[in-house]
Amino acid sequence: MCRIKGTVDILANPIEYLKGVGPQRADLLKKELNIFTFKDLLELVPYRHIDKTRVNQVRDIVPQTDFIQIKGVITSFGIIGEKRAKRLVAEIKDATGTLELVWFQGITYIQKMLALGQVYLVYGKVSFFQGQPQITHPEMEVWSREKMEGKSTLEPVYPSTEKLKSRGMGGRQIGHFTETLIKLLQEKNIPEILPESILQLLQLMPRFKAFTSMHFPPDPETWQKAIDRLKFEEFFIAQLRMGLLRQQRHRYSKGVVFSQVGDIFNRFYENHLPFELTGAQKRVIKEIRRDTGSGKQMNRLLQGDVGSGKTIVALLILLLAIDNGYQGCLMAPTEILTNQHFNNISGLLKELPVNVRMLTGSTKTRERKEILQQLEDGTIHFVVGTHALLEDTVKFKNLGLAIVDEQHRFGVAQRARLWQKAAIPPHVLVMTATPIPRTLAMTAYGDLDTSIIDELPPNRKPILTVHRYETVRSQVMDFIKAEIVKGRQAYIIFPLIEESEKLDYENLMKGYENVQAYFPEPRYWISMVHGRQTPEVRTTNMQRFKTNDTQIMVGTTVIEVGVDVPNASVMVIENAEKFGLSQLHQLRGRVGRGAEKSFCILLSGSKLNNDARERLKIMCATNDGFKIAEKDLELRGPGDIEGTRQSGALNFKLASIVQDKKWLEIAREMAERLLDDDPDLASAANLQLKNYLQSLTGKTAWSKIS
Repeated sequence: MCRIKGTVDILANPIEYLKGVGPQRADLLKKELNIFTFKDLLELVPYRHIDKTRVNQVRDIVPQTDFIQIKGVITSFGIIGEKRAKRLVAEIKDATGTLELVWFQGITYIQKMLALGQVYLVYGKVSFFQGQPQITHPEMEVWSREKMEGKSTLEPVYPSTEKLKSRGMGGRQIGHFTETLIKLLQEKNIPEILPESILQLLQLMPRFKAFTSMHFPPDPETWQKAIDRLKFEEFFIAQLRMGLLRQQRHRYSKGVVFSQVGDIFNRFYENHLPFELTGAQKRVIKEIRRDTGSGKQMNRLLQGDVGSGKTIVALLILLLAIDNGYQGCLMAPTEILTNQHFNNISGLLKELPVNVRMLTGSTKTRERKEILQQLEDGTIHFVVGTHALLEDTVKFKNLGLAIVDEQHRFGVAQRARLWQKAAIPPHVLVMTATPIPRTLAMTAYGDLDTSIIDELPPNRKPILTVHRYETVRSQVMDFIKAEIVKGRQAYIIFPLIEESEKLDYENLMKGYENVQAYFPEPRYWISMVHGRQTPEVRTTNMQRFKTNDTQIMVGTTVIEVGVDVPNASVMVIENAEKFGLSQLHQLRGRVGRGAEKSFCILLSGSKLNNDARERLKIMCATNDGFKIAEKDLELRGPGDIEGTRQSGALNFKLASIVQDKKWLEIAREMAERLLDDDPDLASAANLQLKNYLQSLTGKTAWSKIS
C-alpha cells in the first residue's frame, strides 16, 4: 500500500502474516495470483457473488429461477440406481412444498451427514427433472436461529487456479482470507484520496466503503456503486499523472525556438507543393508551429489514416527547422520505408538548397563516414534513417527536430536516445498511420499532445471493399485480368498464420503457384516478396513492381508498411478471416493511391466464426480508420493492439477502456478541471491527493515521451 502520512501501513504486510494463510499457502498465492501483500489481496476483484441474503420458499421456484436458498426438513433419503447411474436422492420439505436434492459424487460422506427430521439451509442451482424442481450437489448447513434471515452480505467468489483448488483454495475459500482481512481494517488504513468536491459532484462512495463493498456488499446495487467508484479512481489517477507530465513539459521544459517562417519554407510552399493542403493538414501545421515557437519542447503525436498526407506535414515542419538554422531527422522502422521517405522527400526538394541524406544498416562504410562527418559539421540539413540513427557514432551539430514514423515499432528507450543527441532536447513529432481509438490515445498516449489529420486529399477516391468466398476465386482472378488490361497492377497477400515459418513459407509458395497458373508468363509478370528473402532481393522485387515491370505482387504482410505504387488498383487478401482489423485496413491502404478507382477483395473460407464475420463486415462498411480502430479495440481488447503493451497506462486492475468509456471521459474531464484550478495541487482540499501521488512516484512513471 502506498504510505500516506499518519496511517498505519497494515496493507504492506506480507500475505503469510494473515491469519489462516501461513508460508505454504502464501507461496501458492504469490505464484498463482501474484498476491504478495495484504494490499494485493484487498485489490483482488471477485468475479461474481453468491446471494445467500434471502431464504426463499419452495413455492418461489419457477422455470426462470437460477440459484436459490431454501430452509426445510429432510423427510427422506436413499441410494437409487446401479454403477454409473448410482445416486443419492433426498427430499427436503418446507411449509409450501417439496424439493429433490441429488448427489452423484461423495455419496457415502453425504449420507453420513444427513439426518431425518433435521432442519437444513440448502443452496444451489435449480434444474427440473420430469417437471419437478431439484438441486444437484447443493451446499448444505444445519439451520440455526441466527441464520433465520440469511447472510447479511453477498458471498464473494474469486478467480482461482487448478493448483489452488487442489490445495483447498478455490474461488470461495479465498473469500475466508478476504473476510479475515476486512475485519482487520479501519478507515485510517484506506484513507480517502479524492477531493470532497469530486465525491459530491459524482455522488461517489467513500474509498473505505468502496473497498469493503467490492468484496462483501449487502446487495448487487451497492457492489455496482463500489466498482464504479474504484474504476473512476483508477482512471482519474492515471489521467492526473499524465496531465501533470504534460503540464510540467508545457511549463518547465526548454525547447529550441523556430521563430521565423523563412525563405526555403516559402519557396517550397509556393512553387513545389504537389497539391493544395487539406484543411486538416493546415490545422495540424498551425498546432505544430505554435508548439515550436513557444520555447518549450514539443512532444506531439500525429495521427492520420493511410494516405492522409502526414509526410508532407512532416516535410514542411522540417523546412521550418532548417530555416531557423537547425537540423532534422526522420526515423522509420524498415529500410523499405526509409528508402521510400528518402526518395519522396529528395524528389520534392530537388530544386531547393537542402542537403538530404539517408543512413541505414546497409549504408556502405565510406558513405557512412562521410554522412557522419557532415552531420557533425552541419552540412547535412536533414537525415532519413532506420535504427542506425540511434548509434552513438551519429552526432549532430544542432538537432532541432526529430520525427519518428510508425512510432509503435520503436521502444520507449530507443526513442529517448534520439533526444539525447542535442544539448536542448529537439522537438519531437511521432507519426502513426495506425489510427488510435480515442480512449486508447487518452490512456496510452495521454502525456503527448495529439494532432489528427481526419481528411483525405481531394483527389482520393474511396476504395470499394467486398468480401468473396473462395468458391468464386476464378471470377476474382478474371477481375484482376480486366484491371491489368486497363494498365493497372494488383497485390495478392497471404497471411502469416502458422506457428512455424516453414508452414507459412509452404502456404505462400502454394499460393504463388496457384497465381502463376492463372497468370502465365510471358503474358503476365509476377513479383514475390516475403520475410525469408534477403533485403536486396526484396527491394529488387518491390522495385520491379513499382516501375510496372511486373503487374502482380504476391507476398506476405511484409508489404504492409511502405510500398507506394499509385498505379496499383486491386488488393486481394487471401484467408482474410485470419487477419486482424487494423492489419486488413493497413493492407487496404496500399491501393487507392492514384486517381483511379481501387478495389479491395477479402477472400475467405466459407466457415467463419462470429468475430471473423464481424471484422469482414466492418471492412466492407467503412474506410474510416478511426471507426475501424474503435471496433478493433472492442473485439480484441487493448492488450493485443500493437504498441500498447509497453505502456504502463493500460495496467488497470478494474477499469476497462472498452467497457468503461463513460468513466474514462468523466475522469479525464475532472483531472483537467482540477489541474486548471490548482496546477501544483497546493490547496488543502487536494492535499490527500498530492500525498497519494507522491507515494506512487517510486513506481515507474510513464515515460516523458510515451
